Amino acid sequence: MNYIDPNDFSGSDIEKINSAIAAAGNGGTVRISKRQCAGDSREHWLIDSAILVPGNITLIVSDCKIKLSDLCRDNFIRSANTLDPALPRINNVCITGEGDAVLEGADNPRSTGDAAKFLGDRTYGSDAGKPGETPNGDWRNIGILLVKVSDFVLSKLKIVNSHSWATSLEYCTDGRVCDMEFYSRNIIMVNGKPERTLNKDGLDLRRGCRNIEIENISGSTGDDLVALTAIPTSIRPAGQFGEHEFTGSSENIADDDLYNVNIKNVVGWSQCNIVRFLNASGVKLHHITLDGLRDTSTAEFRSGTAVRVGDTVAAWGGVAPVGDTHDIKVSNVTSYAKTALFIGGSLTDSGFTNVTNHNPDAETVFYKSGVEYTKNLTFENVRKA
Repeated sequence: MNYIDPNDFSGSDIEKINSAIAAAGNGGTVRISKRQCAGDSREHWLIDSAILVPGNITLIVSDCKIKLSDLCRDNFIRSANTLDPALPRINNVCITGEGDAVLEGADNPRSTGDAAKFLGDRTYGSDAGKPGETPNGDWRNIGILLVKVSDFVLSKLKIVNSHSWATSLEYCTDGRVCDMEFYSRNIIMVNGKPERTLNKDGLDLRRGCRNIEIENISGSTGDDLVALTAIPTSIRPAGQFGEHEFTGSSENIADDDLYNVNIKNVVGWSQCNIVRFLNASGVKLHHITLDGLRDTSTAEFRSGTAVRVGDTVAAWGGVAPVGDTHDIKVSNVTSYAKTALFIGGSLTDSGFTNVTNHNPDAETVFYKSGVEYTKNLTFENVRKA
């Protein structure tokens, strides 16, 4: 394969990588292998800002590590259309790994957590209290951020200690996410001291995502390992600091609906939910399948729930209207969690098959909002071991 190598360019590590992407041009391939620099033995890449990926390109991380520097308050990788105020849709993006391909957070992160978390209060950030810096977390804390990307592949990467969600997709369509590993806990060591860092999800699909295949997701996370969350926000310009999603809600609420997503083979555990489905306030979530979930949590620390659908949180609009969450099919779940199936909001025309609860102290099915918000649910071979 013909490819462009960032080692052939000059400048800082991030300048080399982004220069290689620019040189690859339309339809090109950039292959990031171990860093090579005369007189410098460091083999991993240390970046101060995001790798910017345009349409019609393949980016390969080959048997090396890309690490955020302590100066960086930005993503590992972000779709380059985010630089354009018009935010045009881009197509044909492949971001993949070879061998041991690792993206790792900073040793001393400037910011962690989502937009509801203030630095130095509930979550760590060296920017806490600094004049001129956004005092709360935002979208820059996300590891890989793709916005309005179609016909994409994201695969074979290991993300360690991301500063909040490891991967987040907004209004992305017709893509595949597979063979991804996530290892992010709520406590990290900074200068020898344990620090709390929040909102450590693995893979998040947000508003407007549809027609996406997800397969072979593994790891352990401080928050949801896999989450499909379609929650409306204000209609606002994109890219505002202090907001955890890059985009605001669409003027046409139907554009925010999240649907046609197939998830296969999730293996891991979470301090919250292994897989979560959540929508609210008129944004619909439907035609979702989950086939294969294996909870690997131990007696020392159990996952919160294996599968959680909906919620009652007022800040998210409370229980979604009956009928807005429908056609959710879940099968082949092995759970050791505190609850195997948590139905926290409304749910209709959905089914659960072959769900086994191996935790004798846990409930197999729990209704938080009440069965009056459910309709036409089927349960087949849903049991305690």
